[in-house]
Amino acid sequence: MSTFSAITTAGSSLYVHRKWMDAVSDNIANINTATSPDEPAFRERFIQAQAVEYGTGQGGVRVAGAQLGSAEGLLVYEPENPLADEAGYVRKPDIDLGEQMTYLLMSQRGYQANLAVVERATTSYEAALRLGKG
Repeated sequence: MSTFSAITTAGSSLYVHRKWMDAVSDNIANINTATSPDEPAFRERFIQAQAVEYGTGQGGVRVAGAQLGSAEGLLVYEPENPLADEAGYVRKPDIDLGEQMTYLLMSQRGYQANLAVVERATTSYEAALRLGKG
């Protein structure tokens, strides 16, 4: 594996981890978003990653798509909410904050690890160029 392929592979993973962090951030930001009971709740978003050219040493990863969670959500009694029905209920997403925080930490650690790979590969490439000037 060359320095350039290490940068390319880690760079592709940086992109996937950033998309994962974006999705988790959206999920957390909308955890208390209420809708009327006859409308769908905010749908949790999951990012799907896929290996590119697996086993060749030249691949990386890519975002294969996004999967949406259930629109059913939870009925919550909030009679003061302007979106509440005549019984006082609104629909909120069924998103677990603890789970989302775990995903956020995992995506941040993955991003940081791949950023370190890019930085180290760049440093080694620059050192090789300096040797060549020697």
